[in-house]
Amino acid sequence: MKAEFTAIIEAAPEGGFWAICPEVPGANGQGETIEETKANLRQAIELILEDRKADILRGLPDDTIQDTVMIG
Repeated sequence: MKAEFTAIIEAAPEGGFWAICPEVPGANGQGETIEETKANLRQAIELILEDRKADILRGLPDDTIQDTVMIG
């Protein structure tokens, strides 16, 4: 899946950085550098979205149509 999300990054008082993604509640990351922080946030977003998809698909009827929608 390819998509763009907002990363709000701030310096952490104890050093390094922390980040959240407002489009995906619960997604956050931290790291020593901005790039490491963004990579950890990216991983959190991916895991949350995979988990939500699996949760929704569990138990759907066999005749359910699953397709894709392109944005942008």
